[in-house]
Amino acid sequence: MAHEATMSPLAHADDHHGEHHESPNVFGFWLYLMTDCVLFGSIFAAFAVLRNQFAGGPSGKELFDLTNVGIETAILLFSSITYGFASLNALAKNKKMVLLWLAVTFVLGVSFVGLELNEFSSMIAEGNGPDRSAFLSAFFTLVGTHGLHVTCGLIWMAVLMVQMMGPQDLSERMMNKLACLSLFWHFLDIVWICVFSFVYLAGVM
Repeated sequence: MAHEATMSPLAHADDHHGEHHESPNVFGFWLYLMTDCVLFGSIFAAFAVLRNQFAGGPSGKELFDLTNVGIETAILLFSSITYGFASLNALAKNKKMVLLWLAVTFVLGVSFVGLELNEFSSMIAEGNGPDRSAFLSAFFTLVGTHGLHVTCGLIWMAVLMVQMMGPQDLSERMMNKLACLSLFWHFLDIVWICVFSFVYLAGVM
């Protein structure tokens, strides 16, 4: 009995360690997000310096359509909510509903990227591409970098959806993958709110 009492805490500790052996992956992803914060912070700083360098070209007040940008913002923010529903169903081990909400999130994300590409193509067609002025170079770099991140998130999401298709249950490893993508997706929402406020709203004022 004494031996069993002595070994029991160790056994519980081993079990606890085994249940959370993937947690360093999530922590490591937090570190990656910190580097992404530095990247976006640098691009925001460059935009702040160049935002008034129009070189005789149009300003943000002449270019930006807040109605379309508002629709983009609503779509991306709503996609964060739908991903939240996917996360809740993942905790409940309801794989079918996880796939459903991920599919909805994916469609919303594609819609956001499509609207952003349409905005870029319209501006370029009117002669207001990134080579028109320093302001537009900074604008395309900042918004384009965010759009590239969203596209990478969509590819990641599609891969996870394919991996989840099949008879297997949601494993601990898959739960960690979903948690990392959740951090990434919500991070992009926060960055976009900063873009919307600092670039678009401030640009039309």
